[in-house]
Amino acid sequence: MDLGRKSERESTVKKSLLVIALFMCALSAAQAQKITAAGATFPYPIYSKWFSEYSAAHPGVQINYQSIGSGGGIKQVCSGTVDFGASDMPMPDDLLASCGVKLIHIPSVLGADVPAYNVPGVTSELKFSQSILPDIFLGKITNWNDPRIAKDNPGVNLPDQKIIVVHRSDGSGTTFIWTDYLSKVSKEWASGPGKGTSVNWPTGVGGKGNEGVAGYVRQLPGAIGYVELIYALQNHIDFGLVENADGKFLKASIEGVTAAAATAKIPADYRVSITNAPGPNAYPISSFTYLLIPTQPKNMANEKVIKDMLSWCLNAGEGEVSSLSYAPLPDSLKQKVLQTVYALP
Repeated sequence: MDLGRKSERESTVKKSLLVIALFMCALSAAQAQKITAAGATFPYPIYSKWFSEYSAAHPGVQINYQSIGSGGGIKQVCSGTVDFGASDMPMPDDLLASCGVKLIHIPSVLGADVPAYNVPGVTSELKFSQSILPDIFLGKITNWNDPRIAKDNPGVNLPDQKIIVVHRSDGSGTTFIWTDYLSKVSKEWASGPGKGTSVNWPTGVGGKGNEGVAGYVRQLPGAIGYVELIYALQNHIDFGLVENADGKFLKASIEGVTAAAATAKIPADYRVSITNAPGPNAYPISSFTYLLIPTQPKNMANEKVIKDMLSWCLNAGEGEVSSLSYAPLPDSLKQKVLQTVYALP
């Protein structure tokens, strides 16, 4: 009888402990800090890695980043629907002034846009001079065997294949980088479509996100589009060499992006364009990408987590960027950015 009562008591204790454990788990889940963010697809591969690793190291934190394009990220952070945004385009003064939230730009990494193409029968790496890419995207060069493309690529058997231009259909920092470059090397482009996260494209088909453009280029014979370097590498898409400001043809690389940033004069608010940068080793379609952080947060608890996360990304995360074909911030710039982060509320 005593043994039976003892067994019953032990069973009751175990059940109680289980109930307490389940309650604590539920309480912990309810108290987990959920950080929401949205924006650029250009840095999504590295942001996804960073935010996942940070959350794993901080079990009480969940970071949900939606890769919706820079235009969407700017809209959401300005409307206060996310804790922070992300953009490859440094926001111009008028857009900052109209934003419902006071923001600072935190540069995170450097990357490159590349001209990705699908030209049947061509195995050589194609070269694109500064006048070629604007005229392709203006619809003035319509065939792959055009004499001007052939001149840049002697000995390459270019097919009589129609060129299909692929561009972004959503508001995109990748588009801003691409059109910022086209505007610098072509007066006709600058006075026509111009630069921005969205422009009126003279020709072509639109794909959503870097993923959508990469998918169209892979599927459509004769296609050419622009994507961030990692998307071309991950999707095994051919991409060409681009003539830089010094007249040298370069293929996108970490070294070329780093060289483009090396000559830049970085302002105090970090908003700068480094497309078509001078220097023989500077890849011409390079850019910083930014996290857009509110300076007057509505949720101070979340802001403290964001501040710690930014510090972690800059200190630990920068060492991981090269594995995904991004370039880390120059060390001197990283130290300045860290001081900006430390000064956040």
